[in-house]
Amino acid sequence: MDIVLAVLVVVAVLALTVLGMSIRVVKQYERGVLLRFGRLRGVREPGLRFIIPFVDVLRKVSLRTITMPIQSQGIITRDNVSIDVAGVAYYHVTDAEKAVLAIENVAVAVDQIAQTTLRNVVGQHSLDQALAETDGINVSIREILDRTTTEWGVMVTLVELKDIQLPESMKRAMARQAEAEREKRAKIIAAEGESAAAAALGEASDTMVAHPLALQLRNLQSLVEIGVDKNTTVVFPAPLMSTIGDLGAFLRREMRAATDEPMVGKADGVGPRAVPRV
Repeated sequence: MDIVLAVLVVVAVLALTVLGMSIRVVKQYERGVLLRFGRLRGVREPGLRFIIPFVDVLRKVSLRTITMPIQSQGIITRDNVSIDVAGVAYYHVTDAEKAVLAIENVAVAVDQIAQTTLRNVVGQHSLDQALAETDGINVSIREILDRTTTEWGVMVTLVELKDIQLPESMKRAMARQAEAEREKRAKIIAAEGESAAAAALGEASDTMVAHPLALQLRNLQSLVEIGVDKNTTVVFPAPLMSTIGDLGAFLRREMRAATDEPMVGKADGVGPRAVPRV
């Protein structure tokens, strides 16, 4: 009886071991690729699956989107500038059979082809294009990866350039360029302001010539503004326009008097003589 009991125990243990080795659980986000004696026997859907131990091999493939960082690559752009570019790619398996049979390691293969493609695509652009046209570069990289990884049962859904490192000399040059551009805009704005101010002053002077009292009102306004500071001494300019008018009238009288002197001598018939000025 003891021998029979021992045999039964051994058989039970072996049965439980074989049963444990034959049970596989395929999760909802996975697919199981079954190989029997090395030959493809199909894809197993999620759930509880049984295999023949030592005969069948069930390879589980995840269908979830995988985030894969692309290591920083030293790239020489089309205008011979050395930069370091890093990125990130998102992909997922669409065909579990191809992911197992067509490629040995999907993750490593996508990582390597992404690094190579990133280096090739960015190297075809100049530095300004790489900095300004990142969306177009991302699309180009994704399309190239899609054409390659489709044969592996993988779809690349998104590629993004994450970081672009410039050499220090290029950073200083770009800083000087940006500073010069800001100075250019500042000078243009200042010149436009001077032009507008000159035009406004011209219109104001025309108005004051047409209306002399406007100058007096402006002088009074200036006096009010000066008086706000509570100054004890106020230097107030004389009315400039009236002064200019008086000077013009004086010059006209002098010229008229100079032209009238010879006429006085001829009228007396005794030749030219000096006429005292009053």
